[in-house]
Amino acid sequence: MVKELSQKQIGQRITELRKMKGLSQEDLSKIIKISRSSLTQIELGNRGVDILEMQKLSVALEFSLDYIMSNDFIVDQNFEDKEKEEIKHEERISVPTLQVNKFKNVLLYILERCAGKPNVGETVLYKLLYFSDFNYYELYEEHLTGAQYRKLPYGPVPQKLDSIIGQMIENGQVQKVKTEYHGYPQMRYLPLEKADLTALKASETEVIDRVLEQMSDWSAAMLSNYSHGDKPWKASKEGEEINYELVFYRRPPYSIRVYEDDEQY
Repeated sequence: MVKELSQKQIGQRITELRKMKGLSQEDLSKIIKISRSSLTQIELGNRGVDILEMQKLSVALEFSLDYIMSNDFIVDQNFEDKEKEEIKHEERISVPTLQVNKFKNVLLYILERCAGKPNVGETVLYKLLYFSDFNYYELYEEHLTGAQYRKLPYGPVPQKLDSIIGQMIENGQVQKVKTEYHGYPQMRYLPLEKADLTALKASETEVIDRVLEQMSDWSAAMLSNYSHGDKPWKASKEGEEINYELVFYRRPPYSIRVYEDDEQY
């Protein structure tokens, strides 16, 4: 697939996508952590792009690898403005209702699967819960836990979590532990009992497993930065509740659903 395009064509497409996102070469080079001169050479077609760099570009510029290599590649300069206008007028279709027992079992399931991973403190846990909930809603148009998330500076945070964790600590289901990770204080939760798998459908554990497989080894900073690129978080105002319906405005690599006449993966 990559061989069908020359380095120059790939560079031109990356340039178009960068400009559509309103990023300078300096901005983009910092995001993907390469020198500006290297990015310039890529855009001029004088340097190839390895797969790791292409993955970083796909996250930063929100495109799929299939899309940039496609014969149908086109950049609509007005796309972002149109999308924001559509989102502004979107009405909430399904109001989430927190299912406390389901939320507890999802939490236990994640903690159990991530046992022994020192990076999974509070921040990582919040993001794993968020992507599990919002990915499930995008795929099935049904709520997984019904938890509501608020947009805060370090990413989406589930509401009422402190109360639920408090109940689980009191009931001997989890233990709260203060530790250090890479020299920084960290709050971790250890599962003291297994999740009740009869409370979770196969489709639900499958979505959670895919999130954990992709993200559970990421650092808190990396996962927070990644969550900031997700459309539901980007389209919400600071401090407000994040609308689940915004998942249908996601673009690659965040969207996990294949839509008719618009295969993104």
